[in-house]
Amino acid sequence: MMTVQRYYRPELDVLRFIAFLCVFFVHRMDLAPFDPVKQYWLYNINLVGNFGVPVFFLLSAFLITELLTREQEQTGRVHPKAFYIRRILRIWPLYFLVFFGWVLLTPFFFPAFALPPLAWGSFSLFAGNIYISTHGWLPAYPLNPLWSISVEEQFYILIPLLAAYGGRRGLKMAAYLFLALAYIFLIYYGLHPTKEFNSAWTNSFVQFQFFAVGILLSLYFKGWMPQWSLITRFLLIVATLGCWLLASIACGIHADAPHLSNVPQTVAGWMLILLGSVLLFLSLLGMPERYLPKPMIYLGRISYGLYVFHISFYWLIYKTFATELTTLSQSLGLEEWRNTLGFVIAFIATVLLSMLSYHFFEKPFLRLKKRFTLVPSRD
Repeated sequence: MMTVQRYYRPELDVLRFIAFLCVFFVHRMDLAPFDPVKQYWLYNINLVGNFGVPVFFLLSAFLITELLTREQEQTGRVHPKAFYIRRILRIWPLYFLVFFGWVLLTPFFFPAFALPPLAWGSFSLFAGNIYISTHGWLPAYPLNPLWSISVEEQFYILIPLLAAYGGRRGLKMAAYLFLALAYIFLIYYGLHPTKEFNSAWTNSFVQFQFFAVGILLSLYFKGWMPQWSLITRFLLIVATLGCWLLASIACGIHADAPHLSNVPQTVAGWMLILLGSVLLFLSLLGMPERYLPKPMIYLGRISYGLYVFHISFYWLIYKTFATELTTLSQSLGLEEWRNTLGFVIAFIATVLLSMLSYHFFEKPFLRLKKRFTLVPSRD
């Protein structure tokens, strides 16, 4: 009988944490922004934190493809049912806890957050990004980042079927189709600029380009790991930042902000986002574990909780308890650093709650998930 081999890359947990940090920095600007004129570079570097979300997508597709192709090689076939059960046990418990937790709190503490029934239904069926694309952001600000979970779940419906019935060839063909569809939609957006909400950011077809490239990297690398020097890896990170700044500043791609770019700017901007995401991924792939800070590996492991909880703390600190934050900063002699103090408090609170969630809420589901695991990975 063939021995089933574990597949785990700790450096990709570090990448998860870095992707979360990108999102954490940019979401602070929704409630405590930097001055785009006086703090030009600080503002723009934080703004490209939006592109941490596509990194999550690319990384997820790479890992899922690796696991499914190894499952095929080591067990003889792909098991879609087991895959769906694993994803349900990993994603659904925390997702629905956060979503319905806020929904139940709104009538008593946040009546302005009340959601229409269509929003409830859309997010419950993992079509939240489609709802946002057609109706704009939710009044319940802390729930808005959940749109990306909807996009991931839509991808998770497709990929085990593609792997099971199409094999490596089917996965490649689907990936190239996803890329083509993404840029067809982006050409449409370039032809139809808007001064209002830009739905390209929450459009599944646009974001599927990152899943597509994650699939292709896994299939073409075939287990290859780059053995680059630390200097080379550092230069790749610098190149990532350069790509993302060009996409943002030169091409005008700012997530959901009004889309005023023409077709060449739109296509070039999204290609730069994609290239930057790939470069960031490659900057860490294959890095020896001795160079990886263990705290970052751990924080990457709990990054799902970090992602879903962080924006709630931002809202509570900068909005609900804004007066208390000002009083605290004054008492500490840090009045000019009020927003930075709020940032630090939000980060610490997010990490603490995510640790508690991971160890006491998520882990029982992860233990159950192991019963349906065919190729062991991190959990």
